Amino acid sequence: MNDTKKMGRPRTFDEQEALLAAMNAFWAKGYDGTSMKDLTSAMGISGPSLYSAFGDKRELYLKTIDRYADVDGCAPIVEYESADTIEEAIRRFLTVVVTHSTQQEGAPRGCFLASCVAMTVGEVDGVAERMEKAIRDTDARLAKRFDEEKAKGNLSENFPSEARARLLHDMRQGLVHRSRAGWSAEPLLEDLDDRVRMVLMD
Repeated sequence: MNDTKKMGRPRTFDEQEALLAAMNAFWAKGYDGTSMKDLTSAMGISGPSLYSAFGDKRELYLKTIDRYADVDGCAPIVEYESADTIEEAIRRFLTVVVTHSTQQEGAPRGCFLASCVAMTVGEVDGVAERMEKAIRDTDARLAKRFDEEKAKGNLSENFPSEARARLLHDMRQGLVHRSRAGWSAEPLLEDLDDRVRMVLMD
């Protein structure tokens, strides 16, 4: 007598691609405006498959936030941390912010966290904590690079690392806001030199 356990069907879709599609659906219509039909259509999967892999609508939404913060949202930070000089780091950070906000194919303009997720703080459980963590983590990584430059003698000992990290982060959000309003990359990059000098002003 066979005592084999019944095996479920293997998933026939890429979970990361499905999350990206769900994120774009939420991004385009907002959390409340996105129906389960919108999600299954965008993700190319059935309702039961969605529930099995991602949970309910809220759980799926939180997973899209985590994916964005871990992958897409980090691209400017990666450029910032890998540049040879602090001037180039700031320049590359802001440039990637602009290009990602204005030239992404298949996604709305701007930033998912600022354009969509921030609107659901206090309305969807779990969002506020993720937004707060994303902001804190970004500020900390920006400030860390400034502190490293201070240790090397490239910035003065009195350089306000944390305050300038917040300023750079706020510049990022301002650029995202303008891109969301329809600005192209060219005008957003016109005053890049001034922005770099402003951040590094002692």
